Amino acid sequence: MPVKTTTVSRVLLAALATAGASVALAQSSVQIYGRLNTSLEHQKVGGSSLTGLFNNNSRFGFVGSEDLGGGLKAGFQLESGFESDTGAGTGSTGALAFQRQSEVNLSGSLGKLRLGRFGAATYFGIADYGALDEPNHDTGSIADALYDYVMRNTNKIAYRSPVMAGLTLEAQASLHEKTTGAVQKNGYDLYANWERGPLALGAGFTQLGDDRQFALRGHYIWNALQIGAYYQRSDNGSGSLCSNGGAGCGTRDAARVTAAYRVGASELALGYGWASRWSHVPGSSARQWILGYNHHLSKRTKLYAAYTRIDNGSGVAYGYNFKGGVGYGQDASSLSVGLRHAF
Repeated sequence: MPVKTTTVSRVLLAALATAGASVALAQSSVQIYGRLNTSLEHQKVGGSSLTGLFNNNSRFGFVGSEDLGGGLKAGFQLESGFESDTGAGTGSTGALAFQRQSEVNLSGSLGKLRLGRFGAATYFGIADYGALDEPNHDTGSIADALYDYVMRNTNKIAYRSPVMAGLTLEAQASLHEKTTGAVQKNGYDLYANWERGPLALGAGFTQLGDDRQFALRGHYIWNALQIGAYYQRSDNGSGSLCSNGGAGCGTRDAARVTAAYRVGASELALGYGWASRWSHVPGSSARQWILGYNHHLSKRTKLYAAYTRIDNGSGVAYGYNFKGGVGYGQDASSLSVGLRHAF
């Protein structure tokens, strides 16, 4: 009898261990993350100027995944913006609106399927990549004002391929879900990125209704120096970016080059951007200069100082997300010092 009892006990213990392993396999992991980015700035648009404390795309979020076994994972990401200078939430219903991102996904050896609200892969791979996002991570007054963001972020479905010999592909579609009589169309975004050692190349195409863009990007790291550049060709048929009575703006070319040099905790960033005139809008060309300095206190915290200036033609208003001034044809500038902390 004792022998039989021991045998049964071992069988029960093995079954419990197997069940416990199955439960552990199905458990989810959830992390909280975020960023606070606040700057003291002197902004100027035309003859108007303003000095104040400003938020630079501060946010917090939740990201998690569940191991489904066999290399398959389910995941999610929720991200909400807030005003770091006042504490107020951003978005239509406040701090928990998750206007920045609301995504559920399924990933495995064949790639990742994404559903929900998220930004265009082409933007993150062209204008917000490597040295091109310095000195302030392409946010706030010091952001790239000339890149033409075309894609709608809502009602999206996307597929991202696994990395294949350094190549990654992503295709996105934004469904219009229009009501009767609404003038809306689906949006499409296609992006490719290739990386090998210090060199990275990217290309993207986006179309939303009568607006479309195509862009190429290169990025190279040489010791402490990073260099990035992109070229973008835009066709704005909706007239949303110019002062010509709502008719199509036509086509335009834009380019940007940025260099970042890091020594120890210090980093110096220089950038220059140019946009040609829209073919249907006289006086619509623009230029932007960016000069910035970062001092990294740790991997998550940095102090920075930056200056940007945008020279606008008479038919455009690039950079008028600044607090001061309205109207077309006015130049804009901002001098800032700030603190950014990620958690």
